[in-house]
Amino acid sequence: MTQQQTPLPARIRAEGLRGLCGGSVHLPGDPAYDMARSPWNLQMSDHPAAVVYPAFPDEVADVLRTACAAGLSVAPQGTGHGAPPLHGHLTEAVLLRTSAMSELAVDVERRSARVGAGVLWGDLTDAAGRAGLAARHPSSPDVGVVGYSLGGGIGWYARRLGLQCNAVTAVELVLADGTFVRATADDDADLFWALRGGAAPLGVVTALEFDLFPLDTVVAGFLAWDWTAVERVLPAWVAWCADAPEEATTAFRLLEVPSGEEFPAHLRGRRLAMVDGAVLGDDRSAADVLAPLRALAPEIDTVTRVAAASLARLHLDPEGPTPAYASSTLVGGLPDAAIGAVIDAVGPGSGTRLAAAELRQLGGVLSRPDPDGGALSYLDGAFLALGLGLEGGPEDWPQQRAAAARFLSALEPWATGRHYPPMLDEPVDTRKVFPPGVHARLSAIRHSVDPRGLFVAPHPLA
Repeated sequence: MTQQQTPLPARIRAEGLRGLCGGSVHLPGDPAYDMARSPWNLQMSDHPAAVVYPAFPDEVADVLRTACAAGLSVAPQGTGHGAPPLHGHLTEAVLLRTSAMSELAVDVERRSARVGAGVLWGDLTDAAGRAGLAARHPSSPDVGVVGYSLGGGIGWYARRLGLQCNAVTAVELVLADGTFVRATADDDADLFWALRGGAAPLGVVTALEFDLFPLDTVVAGFLAWDWTAVERVLPAWVAWCADAPEEATTAFRLLEVPSGEEFPAHLRGRRLAMVDGAVLGDDRSAADVLAPLRALAPEIDTVTRVAAASLARLHLDPEGPTPAYASSTLVGGLPDAAIGAVIDAVGPGSGTRLAAAELRQLGGVLSRPDPDGGALSYLDGAFLALGLGLEGGPEDWPQQRAAAARFLSALEPWATGRHYPPMLDEPVDTRKVFPPGVHARLSAIRHSVDPRGLFVAPHPLA
């Protein structure tokens, strides 16, 4: 009987990757390894078997075949905003960073964009803005276009235009066996469906194409009060949301503004109750929509007509690598008892350690399934509740997680039971994301394109 051999350590098996990607391969002990493995979210510190930076689909294919032959898994990653659910699962994996895929083109006539997997939203919104076009972009300019677009995508026009993943018209990717595929509604339609919101890597996406829409300027900005005003502002905003037109998409936050110089001097270090967002339409109609909120006499009112491209920075999200923790849940409604629970959990006197306790306004088009959409074509909830911890050192992070759990637990009686994976830093059972029929279809498609489980999934399909 032959004695079973002990597998070689992952770092030794990864040696076969050297020389690929034009030399952009970093293994443990290499001078640039620590920099290469570091994601945007600095709370994470994983040590993959290798970090690679392919620039072209054929280089991706070489990495996948070599990793598979070496018995290593592969974790595609853009910016690393979504790194936390992968924490602890990369020791036997190749971290495949897509930042070298930087193609960006805006087709004015077709009102569409084509982007490589390394493109950030700030670059895309600027390029589209110069052409008088806009996209369903996120609230931060340094989020990757691909990850956000395929994860779902709740932007400042979402109640009128829906999820960004429904705007995607083509996905180019390399499958686990090294095959290059261009998936559209007409070609590889099942794969195209699964990629849009499916919450699991079905290959390494190298490029996306999606629709833009004509928009030069928009009424947007924020209204802010000292956070001690939360008891009168939050109930009024919730009541306003019930009648707000689809043209308005807003968020309410109890926010501790960081003290960095990149933030306005009059806001730094303050705790605020804030409503920010955008209203599509002319100035007069937007003013009518916002009048009930302005009647609450905000201390700060920045809402005016602005360049549409500027909305990528409206939310004051941190830019550049940052320690962060996010957790969320979908909420069906906010009756008086729910509002009171929020104030008790994260309002003045709560001692919360969260940088932001946020309620994003959903509904409108977001609440209606898109017949041409993908695996995630709508969101089951009237609000998305998000607890966000930022900055600090490792000694602060457990308290941030506990504060987020306290906030979301306070809303549990009104939660829908569904989750939105892009705003979850803990792995979630995907049966809590997708209805049974959708979940089963996703599982079958994933098995067909990745039968050996080459790709590491942040939220495994149970």
